[in-house]
Amino acid sequence: MAPSGPGSSARRRCRRVLYWIPVVFISLLLGWSYYAYAIQLCIVSMENTGEQVVCLMAYHLLFAMFVWSYWKTIFTLPMNPSKEFHLSYSEKELLEREPRGEAHQEVLRRAAKDLPIYTRTMSGAIRYCDRCQLIKPDRCHHCSVCDKCILKMDHHCPWVNNCVGFSNYKFFLLFLAYSLLYCLFIAATDLQYFIKFWTNGLPDTQAKFHIMFLFFAAAMFSVSLSSLFGYHCWLVSKNKSTLEAFRSPVFRHGTDKNGFSLGFSKNMRQVFGDEKKYWLLPIFSSLGDGCSFPTCLVNQDPEQPSTPAGLNSTAKNPENHQFPAKPLRESQSHLLTDSQSWTESSTNAGKCKTGMSNPALTMENET
Repeated sequence: MAPSGPGSSARRRCRRVLYWIPVVFISLLLGWSYYAYAIQLCIVSMENTGEQVVCLMAYHLLFAMFVWSYWKTIFTLPMNPSKEFHLSYSEKELLEREPRGEAHQEVLRRAAKDLPIYTRTMSGAIRYCDRCQLIKPDRCHHCSVCDKCILKMDHHCPWVNNCVGFSNYKFFLLFLAYSLLYCLFIAATDLQYFIKFWTNGLPDTQAKFHIMFLFFAAAMFSVSLSSLFGYHCWLVSKNKSTLEAFRSPVFRHGTDKNGFSLGFSKNMRQVFGDEKKYWLLPIFSSLGDGCSFPTCLVNQDPEQPSTPAGLNSTAKNPENHQFPAKPLRESQSHLLTDSQSWTESSTNAGKCKTGMSNPALTMENET
């Protein structure tokens, strides 16, 4: 650990303030858009009362869902690994005495023998965080900004000044969805007045400039948000995080880019939950505890052509795919044992085995 003093403490406080600048920018932009649309466009510029009522009702619904999901994404604390993943005092002493190498790994292997971890480093070693002094659960990564290990970390987003991970990934997706709908709705209903601006069909008031800039901002953000939202929809369909899309997870049998994919329907349920009435609401409904995840051990990518060469790596040594059988908590295991008829891709129909149950997780405490 780096030594802490008055200077480093002041720098940390300054960084924390600077990290909020993107959030303040989005908040100010959102506040201006409310004034420009609700007041200047709907109340001042629209002459048809029916059009005013319909636009204001639809606008406020989208505005409320946008703000609610954005708030939840910002202020939902990331989940950290539970105490069972932290090394004991004696294990920490052993690690300090042992040099880096096989002896060091042997200490970690003994500490991890009863933990539901199946992923490894690129060299096949146990994933260990020196900073947090814990064995990383599957899909857990250390965030350099938060300086903590985050369960199922996707990325650290400066626009929400928070880590996007297991506890708030659903909220982040809904934030992208509602912000995109918000911008598309504004651009669509503002278009006719934007055209009138260029054809001198609007009265010469300050409203005309709000209408012009509102359309430009909505159209510009719609383009960027549509690509980002589409990318994350693809990640959900494949049961990947942003980090896993750039670097495939490594299992004991080797790298498997679809190692956590259970098929489209079950991948969706893992993020949004079983109860569809909560899917469109920023209410936590994701399955599991964030420490262990079902894995599909025989899992080809349906986007890749099925060739004998592509099958060799998994077909030659099927015994290498056998993970120790450990029970998984009920909220996740029923993904694999559900008796309902699921229509899944034939490429995701391999045997699935899972990790063991974990106790309740500790939430990150802000200081």
